[in-house]
Amino acid sequence: MAELRLGSLNYIVLMGRVTHDPELKYTPKGTAVCNFGIAVNRRWKDKETNEWKDFPSFFRVSVFGQTAERCGELLKKGSAVLIEGSLRSRSWNTQDGEKRNIVEIVGFRVQILDKLVPEAEVAPESGADENVDIPKDQLDDIPF
Repeated sequence: MAELRLGSLNYIVLMGRVTHDPELKYTPKGTAVCNFGIAVNRRWKDKETNEWKDFPSFFRVSVFGQTAERCGELLKKGSAVLIEGSLRSRSWNTQDGEKRNIVEIVGFRVQILDKLVPEAEVAPESGADENVDIPKDQLDDIPF
């Protein structure tokens, strides 16, 4: 059997609500890092009771650079967001010596779905497609 070479794809899109106010910090080199959680809901109908039920999933999100600064300014607990990014897993040991693991989203685009800023502040950059209503701060992707 011939060796099968697979490419890699690590891309995720989630829509949900922010679970706590974002934490904006800066690295020693001055790069902004914003961390927050989101809750993503899955809704289904129980066939036995004929009632709608909700099943939330919770995710940690980290964003960097200008996107991080804007998230720190504009997001708050309960804000509706659409996140595009990739998954990253990491491990560490606690002070008690316990090993911890986390899978988190490294967001490269955050679209705020709430109406938070005046229309003039979310106009597309010059040269951008004028039919697309994307906030100016979300047009640049941050390379990782």
